[in-house]
Amino acid sequence: MGRKKKELPLLENVTITDIAAEGRALTRVDNMVIFVPYVVPGDVVDLQLKKKKNSYAEAVAVKFHKYSDKRAEAFCRHYGVCGGCKWQILPYEEQLRFKQKQVTDTLTRIGKVKLPETLPIIGSKQTMFYRNKLEYTFADKKWLTEQEIKEDVQYDRMNAAGFHIPGAFDKVLDIEKCWLQDDVTNRIRNGIKEFAIEHGIPFYNIREQKGMLRNVIVRTSSVGELMVIVVCRVEDDARKADLESLMQFVANGFPEITSLIYFVNNKCNDTIGDLEPVTFKGRDYIIEQMEGLRFKVGPKSFYQTNSSQAYELYKVVREFAALTGAELVYDLYTGTGTIANFVAAGARKVLGIEYVPEAIEDAKVNSEINGIGNTLFFAGDMKDVLDDAFIAEHGTPDVIVTDPPRAGMHPDVTDTILRAAPGRIVYVSCNPATQARDLAVLDERYEVLKVQPVDMFPHTHHVENVVLLQRR
Repeated sequence: MGRKKKELPLLENVTITDIAAEGRALTRVDNMVIFVPYVVPGDVVDLQLKKKKNSYAEAVAVKFHKYSDKRAEAFCRHYGVCGGCKWQILPYEEQLRFKQKQVTDTLTRIGKVKLPETLPIIGSKQTMFYRNKLEYTFADKKWLTEQEIKEDVQYDRMNAAGFHIPGAFDKVLDIEKCWLQDDVTNRIRNGIKEFAIEHGIPFYNIREQKGMLRNVIVRTSSVGELMVIVVCRVEDDARKADLESLMQFVANGFPEITSLIYFVNNKCNDTIGDLEPVTFKGRDYIIEQMEGLRFKVGPKSFYQTNSSQAYELYKVVREFAALTGAELVYDLYTGTGTIANFVAAGARKVLGIEYVPEAIEDAKVNSEINGIGNTLFFAGDMKDVLDDAFIAEHGTPDVIVTDPPRAGMHPDVTDTILRAAPGRIVYVSCNPATQARDLAVLDERYEVLKVQPVDMFPHTHHVENVVLLQRR
């Protein structure tokens, strides 16, 4: 017989005191930190411990004795189930306050470098329907909520279109309305779902690797253009006919679509980066615009998912770079060259480096359609491309702009930057923890002059941060 699992205690009348990482809140009981989801500072609750370690514990609130004065009403009916928008029970002003505190605390605790006072966070004017891209999953295994379980929902109605539940890779929460993107997204997703059910098109089962309808991705742009990408598994002529009828339904039902594309994905994974897109209707791209610049966004292109806040972020980058027209700028992790093209007018030349070859081709096109002639783009792994030989060939940068992924910069990259010794570094990050780690390395030759948080994702714990470093 296995050992009986020890039952963890119930803690009564506990006051939540602070916000923690990953969208959770925290409290302290008998010198132990306890992390709790879906509560806010000031709530008084009973906590059921779920996991206990030496230095911390995890718990869930099972009863509320008092709600905090700093609590907002959740606006989404899927709140607490889908796993997203965890901070919607915090007023937006409080969200911004905690994000600013998170940036300062993280840079101080991990970076341990001398910092100036953090500039006031730039909040998002739009806190709902602010995303320009969302991806939904179709599955024949619907995640049943507690209410649906009580109502004894039958398994012959298990098709779902929505988001994967955290920790359940094969089950999807059926989403009625998502508040993250323009409402056209909800109409398209629900329309495709209803059409597929009505016409017997099977939803995908990721565990058994069968079924047809896998994903739909919707992209919108600030100039009103709309891209819809449908991803299906198609193995025979019958499924080819289903795909044709589905795409024709979408084309006819949503004439506002600028670009209608599909991918046939018969692989085990959901990635489409190695697949060829097929344009069913319209162009194979949409246009995004920023301060008079036009950016071509294809089905695989990366573009910041909050268009209006991307503009605010890039204005900070440009201000921190303080270009006079004489500088050689390196834009590391350039993506589709948005920052490179945005700052090019103030520079002598901008060199962009990015791992994804398709993104680099987009960057070149974006320079071309905007008549920008002082950019050069290079594809390859950053630690392999950016080396002493590259700098010797192309020139020592006066300014480096770097916007790495969440993992931050590879040690080889920071070492090369230190040897190149540009006058200024503008470091954009979506993860203050790895940014702080890199700042500690760069502290050998650079001091931090400015810290500017920018909120790109209201109602989540995520925050972008821009740091200006100057060579000592």
